[in-house]
Amino acid sequence: MQTTAKNALVSELRERIQHLEGGAVRSRTVLPFGVPAIDSVLPSGGLAYGALHEVAGGGSGTVDGAAAALFVAGIAARTKGKIVWCLTRPDLFFPALAQVGLRADRVVFVESDREEDVLANMLEALSYGGLGAVVGELVRLPMTASRRLQLAAEKTGTIGLAVRRWRRQTEAHDFGQPTASTTRWRVSVMPSEELPVPGVGRGRWLLELMRSRAGECAEFLVGACDDKGRIDISTRAGDRQDQTSRSVHSG
Repeated sequence: MQTTAKNALVSELRERIQHLEGGAVRSRTVLPFGVPAIDSVLPSGGLAYGALHEVAGGGSGTVDGAAAALFVAGIAARTKGKIVWCLTRPDLFFPALAQVGLRADRVVFVESDREEDVLANMLEALSYGGLGAVVGELVRLPMTASRRLQLAAEKTGTIGLAVRRWRRQTEAHDFGQPTASTTRWRVSVMPSEELPVPGVGRGRWLLELMRSRAGECAEFLVGACDDKGRIDISTRAGDRQDQTSRSVHSG
């Protein structure tokens, strides 16, 4: 009997170890940006699946968050599967999403009256699994709520993307509060690239990686997402030379 009990215990421990190892492998799966300067400062070389990531607008786009939404849409466009986008303000400009590679037929929009419902819908979608990404537009992201979202993302391996949008400038101070997000980004609009002929060139962003768990903080001047959801390092003459000048180790 003792031998049988020991064998059963060993089998159970092996199953637990295999489960944990499987989770570890899944947590290391990443979505690379395809830009070496950016991927090199992110753990495992890209944006982690099975994790929550925060994005906010900067500069004149702090309140409307348009550039932040397009950056997130570009990330979502490069995943596989349906995208669930949770929001309270149905003011997304669909042609702009299509221009960064996110087709309308891939997105399920979930509109709520209250921000608490946005959090609940994000949690349910992340827990469901099998999705390309789950996006939520939020004014506040309390630590407890962010932990729940992070744990749900870890369990299913889905990318969670929180777009921080505020109704007024003063609310943006909340972005400095700690959360359980794996990375935190800020996207500010910069003057577009100059063309040799009159016209509007490709948009450019100042992309700031403000927090990266077990990684580095950095900032990059990038070309805005193309129709495949990809960004690239801006090469315009006179751009800042040290794209990672704010490189600081972050826990």
